Amino acid sequence: MSRDQDVKALIWDARFPLIRLEGQGCSSFLHGQTSAKVDGCAQGVLVQACWLNATGRVQALLEIRLDSAGADVLVLNGDSNSVAGGFDRVIFPADQVRLGEQRQQRRLQRLEAGKAPDWNQVVWLSDSSEPQNSWADLSPCNASELESWRNKQGWPLGDQELTGDTNPFELGLSDWVELNKGCYLGQETVAKLASRGGVKQQLRCWQSTSETQNILQSGDQLKLNDSRAGIITSVCNDPVTRSSFGLALVRRQALDAEILQAGNSDVEVSIARPSAFCDPPARG
Repeated sequence: MSRDQDVKALIWDARFPLIRLEGQGCSSFLHGQTSAKVDGCAQGVLVQACWLNATGRVQALLEIRLDSAGADVLVLNGDSNSVAGGFDRVIFPADQVRLGEQRQQRRLQRLEAGKAPDWNQVVWLSDSSEPQNSWADLSPCNASELESWRNKQGWPLGDQELTGDTNPFELGLSDWVELNKGCYLGQETVAKLASRGGVKQQLRCWQSTSETQNILQSGDQLKLNDSRAGIITSVCNDPVTRSSFGLALVRRQALDAEILQAGNSDVEVSIARPSAFCDPPARG
């Protein structure tokens, strides 16, 4: 049995690039540049947001924390230089925002086996600080344990999930998108997808039904009755069962299928909705 199955919880302890914004207009600026409702948020609260392009594709995953002097923007996934450059290009004097220097931020998140991410179990710490006592006995996860956890829960942190061509509803990030706010970058496309149900694929967990260790890999095609059904985006191998599991982007017409064929060998894989997946809003 692997370690992530043996323990109840682990700590994901890592450092991420952080972009500093200063000035009175930071909350309004970030409200218009990200998918989250930032205006009106309390200082010190971590806000999860997508940074989208003009066509609603996810370019980066962010965590935002407002303070009395401005805001910190942590880049959880994506290119921080692209985010900073994108901000810089649209900052005008009237915005009352100044772009500061980037730095590294230590971030801890509690990961519980079999449970989707709990965003209330995230803290930012200075290098001289230690986590709260309730976390003292938890073990830091290593890279393979983190990869196993995110693949089992359906958290899209891989390069093949966040390609720059996928939208929040395809990745199960609907709760990172505030539809009931004014104009923001990518808002028009996201609103159309929400109202028309135009999502063509969705993220799914997959599990091989037989010994397939090291056979399947990211980029392998999925098929249903000889028709294209999607693509594998992430792969983990279980050394005990010698099977494979991971994430895939599955086409809409194949989402109800329980079994698909994967790769050149037509390996059978079962498909399941990830526990972390937040469904797109129902069409009105």
